[in-house]
Amino acid sequence: MKRKLSVGMIGYNFMGKAHSNAWRQAGRFFDLPAEIELTTICGRNTAAVEKARERFGWMKTRADWREVVADPGIDVIDITTPNDSHAEIAIEAAKHGKAVLCEKPLAMDVAECEAMVAAVKKAGVVNMVCHNYRRIPAIALAKQMIEAGEIGDRIFHYRARYAQDWITNPQFPLVWRLQSKIAGSGTHGDIDAHIIDLGRYLVGEIKEVCGVMETFIKERPLENAPKKFGKVTVDDAVSWIGRFKNGALANLEATRFAHGRKNHITIEINGSKGSLAFNFEDMNRLEFYKADDPEGRRGFRSILVTEGKHPYAGAWWPPGHIIGYEHTFANTFADFVKAVVAGKSVQPTFTDGLANQRVLDAIAQSAKTRQWIRI
Repeated sequence: MKRKLSVGMIGYNFMGKAHSNAWRQAGRFFDLPAEIELTTICGRNTAAVEKARERFGWMKTRADWREVVADPGIDVIDITTPNDSHAEIAIEAAKHGKAVLCEKPLAMDVAECEAMVAAVKKAGVVNMVCHNYRRIPAIALAKQMIEAGEIGDRIFHYRARYAQDWITNPQFPLVWRLQSKIAGSGTHGDIDAHIIDLGRYLVGEIKEVCGVMETFIKERPLENAPKKFGKVTVDDAVSWIGRFKNGALANLEATRFAHGRKNHITIEINGSKGSLAFNFEDMNRLEFYKADDPEGRRGFRSILVTEGKHPYAGAWWPPGHIIGYEHTFANTFADFVKAVVAGKSVQPTFTDGLANQRVLDAIAQSAKTRQWIRI
């Protein structure tokens, strides 16, 4: 008989929806060593969280996250709250011996990340940061190809851009993601964190950075008083260059001011024997250029990453039957469940979240001081 894992999720909005779906689907498509029970969903708005419970399939609700963390019947704490509460919840969960899955960015700053890493290490609990894009089959295949030397034993460039446009309207309200006291940072921590994590995953650790950041709209209407305005205290866009420890050069941009770009992630990696390119808006494909192809036959080839032998793809549909955004979470949660049962964390762990935060903080420091910063 399989072990049962009881999950308590703190938060219920956008990421709560994505996580709820992943918890439901992971065990239905992957052969997992445990059954997943959606036990408790938690949020301060009792009416909204009750609606989420009914819609997403949870058994019960709580208004105080401390009750969920302290519940002896809960095995896993899943944190999908705004960034300012990640550290407190995760540290308390670790003290109660719970496995912890936390949304990105891991915390508000390096100090909080260090405290979270220390807590999970002291408690010896399985931990993971939900950087779901690592488990896009095409990205996971790119990782395999890089490790196999298919684009060469030396990486020259990592270029990445993450672009959205959801706050381009000056009348868009001052939501929590635009307030540093809750979010920590803006575009930088929200989406630049993803392509930083993918750079570390695919290429290696980052050595030094030099960046610029900008807030294009300085004030916005208050959510509950649209005729009043409040100050935007986070960045709207960030661009930076840098160098990996292995000598590869980094060139990254993240913005929420790119009209027409809804969730546009593009990556290109150039190596000594070839290149890889990826576009999230065509997420089932990986582009591969092989430099030693015969002259007259060179060019990017398009790999449709839906074959059973491709990472994660075999759990889903027959070849050519593409998957989408929600599947990246199910792939992630399947690996997390296996890690919990095995008692051994799987990447990206809180230590990875700390490493990402060191890069984020260094870029912010560089933008402020207009200097190169070593990490």
